[in-house]
Amino acid sequence: MLEAVIALGLLAALFGAVLGFASARLQPREESLVEQINERLPQTQCAQCGYPGCRPYAEAIAREETDINRCPPGGEHTVRALADLLDRDPRPLDPSCGSSTPGQVASIDESLCIGCARCLEACPVDAIVGAHQYMHTVIRDECTGCELCLEPCPVDCIDMVSNTLDPRTRLTDIARPITATESG
Repeated sequence: MLEAVIALGLLAALFGAVLGFASARLQPREESLVEQINERLPQTQCAQCGYPGCRPYAEAIAREETDINRCPPGGEHTVRALADLLDRDPRPLDPSCGSSTPGQVASIDESLCIGCARCLEACPVDAIVGAHQYMHTVIRDECTGCELCLEPCPVDCIDMVSNTLDPRTRLTDIARPITATESG
């Protein structure tokens, strides 16, 4: 009986090793078309294209169920990148999805914010911080400009503003202390 258990154990180990080796060797080397499309999308997860996020939109494009011009946050740059990848002609952005406003981020007028937390739930990338009944603020580096936080705000304290900060210096500008000459 012990010999049979040992034999089965060795056989199971051998099959496991063969399957592990085969799975490592038989992985596709090329990225799938869906992955290549998804990499070119802006990852705002804004759903303006009519899909719940960038990955489902990429899957629909790969299946040729939708057009490549439905991503307002990506704008013309994304349409051109997708057209090049898929060997299609670029088309103007579909106006039914919204307009492209590159370089825009949400900004909360903190003096008007009532802490309702509705914008927190609406933000697909968690760029808004705060807690219920406390003032909220936007992490500019994380905001994708999708505008999904605007509609649920009951006091209209959120505006879209130009993101003029240089991405290479944003964190140092935010973190540096205000000098006496700057404070007035």
